[in-house]
Amino acid sequence: MDRHSPVDNRGRQKGNDAKSVSWKDLPKKSQLVVIVLARLSEPLVQTSLQSYMFYQLKWFNPNLSDSVISSQAGVLHASFTAAQFLTAMMWGRVADSSRFGRKTVLLIGLGGTTLSCLGFGFSTSFWQALLFRSMGGVTNGNIGVLRTMISETVREKKYQSRAFLLLPMTFNIGIIIGPILGGILSDPAGSYPSVFGNVEFFKRFPYAAPNILSAMFLLLSFLSVWLCLEETLDTRLDKRDRGIELGRWLSTCLSRRNNNNSSSLDAAYTPLASRDDSTDVEMSPVSQRQPSPEGSKRPKRRYTQRLPFRRIFTPNVVFTLVSNFLLAFHVGTFNSLWFVFLSTPVYDPKKPQPPGAITRRLPFVFTGGLGLQPREVGMAMAILGVLGIGLQLGVYPWLSARLGTVRSWRLFLFCFPFTYFLVPYLSLVPSSAAPPSPKDGVAVWFAIAGVLCFQVVGRTFALPAQTILVNNCTPHPSVLGTVHGIGQSVSSFARTVGPILCGFLYGLGLSRGIVGAVWWGLSGVAIAGVLASFLVREGDGHEIWLAGDEEDE
Repeated sequence: MDRHSPVDNRGRQKGNDAKSVSWKDLPKKSQLVVIVLARLSEPLVQTSLQSYMFYQLKWFNPNLSDSVISSQAGVLHASFTAAQFLTAMMWGRVADSSRFGRKTVLLIGLGGTTLSCLGFGFSTSFWQALLFRSMGGVTNGNIGVLRTMISETVREKKYQSRAFLLLPMTFNIGIIIGPILGGILSDPAGSYPSVFGNVEFFKRFPYAAPNILSAMFLLLSFLSVWLCLEETLDTRLDKRDRGIELGRWLSTCLSRRNNNNSSSLDAAYTPLASRDDSTDVEMSPVSQRQPSPEGSKRPKRRYTQRLPFRRIFTPNVVFTLVSNFLLAFHVGTFNSLWFVFLSTPVYDPKKPQPPGAITRRLPFVFTGGLGLQPREVGMAMAILGVLGIGLQLGVYPWLSARLGTVRSWRLFLFCFPFTYFLVPYLSLVPSSAAPPSPKDGVAVWFAIAGVLCFQVVGRTFALPAQTILVNNCTPHPSVLGTVHGIGQSVSSFARTVGPILCGFLYGLGLSRGIVGAVWWGLSGVAIAGVLASFLVREGDGHEIWLAGDEEDE
């Protein structure tokens, strides 16, 4: 039975309702905090290693040329997403199954990424690093699962512009912290010879320190999910969760130690009021699935049947996934090439050019990067995060409420072609230091911030909207995890193909003397993404109705 949801009209909020929603109105804040902590772990690890990856690859084999190192960096960056592409759809199906659920898949992902991070830090060759990065991707289907849990935790559309903003905003926080930590902690013996120059451990494993710190954060995220995060899959709402029980017992023990007059182990929940009359709960040892003394009921299941896999791919789902692919392709490639471009040595006219290189001829035939060191690369990447958080907190919810999800998404996709066209010209900005010294000076940093501003504005508005569109194109709530898993697979495939292909083309451009060629090609991909966006419409998450489905209250 196919029909549109009868609650379509009342589910779609008017602009003035959306504008009245604030951050403090979000329901179930304690659960959202745990989800945010789990999401923070991946960008923290990814951006930390990006700040020094070029130099770690040089350390593996100092005899390799810059063009080969650039290609290796693209492969290493893409190995994680390639492995995710192969397994994300599977993890989505597992997360939708009543035997495992969302939480189990999330714990597997965090645990696998922790081991991968430690192995990468202690790698001494490119192939070892590639193996551990791939292992992390195979076990990690977390992004799709976290998006699914956000959707199931915050179901009302009026909250979506803020709730789905939490994940990309968390990514920006990781972009700030990760590169700075990676730049500061990488190669301590070489960076701080007076302090760590004689420490044998840092000489043998110069890039272990930032990975150890990242692994500790991942372990903290693992424990918080196990002890505090509640399952959201309908078919597992009545299952026992020993992690939650242990977390509530520990919470009660700590409360009793700090307050002798605290409630006993049989204390019930204390409801927290919110503006929309929904309730949140404080942690206590009583299981959420057990009726409380006040006679509370278990959450009502919204559906009894699962939509067959073959019926998932409606036209709107297909168009949304195509747009998702194109956006992930150029954004993922930018994230991969950006740090390589910043680390690429400055063009030196006195240095002999590679055989076959085209004679330098502006405005299109030129080569070279900025030659920045890891700490400076970290700072340049942190600029992205600082700009993004300010825009996401102050501008996106307001603008999304006024324009709507689809219109704001389409509008800011135009930022990307312009950004990618300008990036290579950063290597031509006058520097206060002569070649071959790294680029420096007010003009250089002002230009970096200006180019990044366009990219961050586009990403700030496009990525949360893209997530909402993937979520709402789901034809039936029983396959929500599967659709997010497919979306993550599509995104991972794009972020695999993009860095590998464009990393190779970037190295080829360096050797031929046209460093901008790959960036201008990326601009063309972004233009294709703009055109594809006009085929997408926003769904309601329940386009296909099956016997036994219940409407949300």
